[in-house]
Amino acid sequence: MATSSTITRSDAQILQDVRDELEWDARVRPSDVNVSVKDGIVTLTGWVDSYSRRWAAQEAALRVLGVKAVANDLEVHLHSAAERSDTELARSVVDTLTRDAEIPIQDVDVSVSNGWVTLSGYVDLYFQRDAAERAIRHLAGVRGVTNGLAVRQLGPAPADVKERIERALVRNAETDADRISVEVVGHTAILRGHVRSYAEKRAAEASAQSAPGIVEVDDRLTIEF
Repeated sequence: MATSSTITRSDAQILQDVRDELEWDARVRPSDVNVSVKDGIVTLTGWVDSYSRRWAAQEAALRVLGVKAVANDLEVHLHSAAERSDTELARSVVDTLTRDAEIPIQDVDVSVSNGWVTLSGYVDLYFQRDAAERAIRHLAGVRGVTNGLAVRQLGPAPADVKERIERALVRNAETDADRISVEVVGHTAILRGHVRSYAEKRAAEASAQSAPGIVEVDDRLTIEF
């Protein structure tokens, strides 16, 4: 019986599974999405009617076993009912971030150009950076998001932060800690080794991101099956 480390999947198999996953995900209209696969790299082309659908299509592809990365070239063509001026959209983004207690809105700058939202400024914790983008992803009128938020350095990382990250990887049911090495340089956690899926890769990143004093994760993990 083959183990996960010896499984090989052809591009044709991955292509069919990505198509099936897009069909399965109710948020996606698969007829609008073209899929191609080469060496495990999935490329999505076509158009969708919202940024949230564009993101959902990417997430669906990344769930498929064998996918190493996704090039999301989907274009967002908003319906006329979803069109908003940049001023209206900027106001909606600020209001949404203000209502989210997790995000220090006083240190976040918002700019909008032709429906493309850019976030800049600082947050205190790594998870707040991702939370800010998630909060605005589904707003009407959004064509895309550039997340330029930086994590503020609040002091030196704890001396045992490397060991804390390693213990977190052991606790996480989605990660095989024996295949992942951790190095901490200043406020940066460097992850090396091999993982079995993109989902495991993201789980390892999340474990490192949650560590105190870490403001950047340098993910050098490779996906092997």
